[in-house]
Amino acid sequence: MKKLILFFLALLACSVAFQACDDTKTYAEMLEEEKSAINAFIKDNDIKVISQSEFYRNDSTTDISQNEYVQLASGVYMQIVDKGSENLADTMKNNDLLLVRFVEYGLVEKDTTLTNLFDPQIVDEFRYTVTSSSIAGIFMDGYMYRKYQSSAVPAGWLVPLSYVRDMAHVKLIVPSKMGHNNAMQSVYPYYYDIRKYQIYK
Repeated sequence: MKKLILFFLALLACSVAFQACDDTKTYAEMLEEEKSAINAFIKDNDIKVISQSEFYRNDSTTDISQNEYVQLASGVYMQIVDKGSENLADTMKNNDLLLVRFVEYGLVEKDTTLTNLFDPQIVDEFRYTVTSSSIAGIFMDGYMYRKYQSSAVPAGWLVPLSYVRDMAHVKLIVPSKMGHNNAMQSVYPYYYDIRKYQIYK
């Protein structure tokens, strides 16, 4: 009987030790870390955040001299550096093939994680689809498709397309819920400098 009690006490001590060593974070903790990383990036880069109503009052533009970013309802922060073509008809339309040059920067590790700026042979390309109820993008080729093994374009990349035209340049802070599959699974935010959205003609 004494041995049995000692065995159960040892088992209890081991289970307590294992629980104390458990480094698994809850989803709420991961969201809090993501929020902290985004706020730190905004502070470190002297970003001025404006509301959607201010953004619309300013003809859907951001003042780059003030380093303005608009915080959208989706959680994405967007700066329009250049709206693109002067021709108002050069908007992104259903079934357009878009070519993209970009830099992806991880807000937690604070480093560039992916870019296609230095490879003239490969440009990321995706098919843009618009319906009455949704928008989507399907990668055809490029660095994002190859690295993350998914054809789904991050939802955050599609957000600016309602506000810009061919050859636009935007900067985005994309929370995990609007990112690629890896970002969503890891609850990991990214910053994107999308140097060019080009309609392939």
